[in-house]
Amino acid sequence: MGENPYENRARDLAEGFAPRAAQWDRNREYPWPNVAEMTEAGLMGMTIPLEYGGQGATCLDVVLAVEQVARACTLSARILVEANMGGIGAIMAYGTEAQKRFCAPIVLAGDKPAICITEPEAGSAATEMSTTVRRVGDHWLLNGTKHWITGGGVSKLHLIFARIVEDGQDRGIGGFILHRDPEAGVDPAGFKIVRRERTMGLCGMPEAELRFNDVEVPDAMRVNADFGDLMSAYNAQRVGAGTIALGVAAGALDHATRYLLEREQFGRPIAEFQGLQWMLADMDTGVHAARLMLHEASQSASEGFPDRTLAARAKLFASETAIRVVNDALQIFGARGYGDAEPLERMYRDVRMFTIGGGTAQVLRTQVAAARLGIRTPQTRDGYARLAAESGRVAAE
Repeated sequence: MGENPYENRARDLAEGFAPRAAQWDRNREYPWPNVAEMTEAGLMGMTIPLEYGGQGATCLDVVLAVEQVARACTLSARILVEANMGGIGAIMAYGTEAQKRFCAPIVLAGDKPAICITEPEAGSAATEMSTTVRRVGDHWLLNGTKHWITGGGVSKLHLIFARIVEDGQDRGIGGFILHRDPEAGVDPAGFKIVRRERTMGLCGMPEAELRFNDVEVPDAMRVNADFGDLMSAYNAQRVGAGTIALGVAAGALDHATRYLLEREQFGRPIAEFQGLQWMLADMDTGVHAARLMLHEASQSASEGFPDRTLAARAKLFASETAIRVVNDALQIFGARGYGDAEPLERMYRDVRMFTIGGGTAQVLRTQVAAARLGIRTPQTRDGYARLAAESGRVAAE
């Protein structure tokens, strides 16, 4: 038993989450009872500073808690990440006093904010987004479409990235807070949920297409930070996503260890077969290495958000390692792992998304390489030309 109180609370909750995880997956149902328990335990919004009602928890605190929850229920772990990192992290870092005091109670009451960046034609190339906001008096008119928005339809808070147009000029990309809570009578005109994707895994989490048609956003809900600063909050989100993958892998490793000791073939436990022992050793080593990288990245956030390269490297390694570990665990279970009597087939479907969402494995590799080479991302021909020129000058000297 660790000494971290958030980790301990999460571990206790996870025991109750595990038996229900298949239900959320089978019914494609948002796990509201789990959210209520995490809220009661003080895990939702735990990174919110004390002065706004939170607990001032660190990025490492979140990582420790998320791993425990993800071992039992990937869906609940993803909600926990987004209630402590990403959108709410950006608002707490760059929002006004009024914005912080408005948003904090909503998250502390159990909301998972939606961060709205991706569009049908702007995925990894986020700067190609076409959603716009245009100032009209004391508010902005929001127009455009966002796609693959996690939590679309259940989230109350939305941090929407849009291109600012003033006096007919493109002023860059900014962030705007939009509140939607139909049950409380808050349903902005022009805001429409177009559809929900039917996903391979994490089936209880809505991934929605949102459309905005002259949606009014008060000027007071504009987050006064540039695009680069707002995107820095995504470094924490990436650490969180990598930790979910780690937790799923750690859970799969636990299941595989148990099964190796229980299952007998040829008159002895299959744990005695060296080939399977080596598989288990590789799984254990991968999980341990991923955990160390994620802890390193989270600890780099002592002031602000995690280091960009450490976050990219950790998510890349953890997400790809998790797929291998869960795949090997399923292989150890054989036909039993392929069926839904065991959680491995669900865990395999769930973990597959983490090399895609929050930065694909290829984009993360590009970021890590760019940091190593000393060039900027997105990579441009001008950047390579500058690098070549600088390299030539150094060589000449």
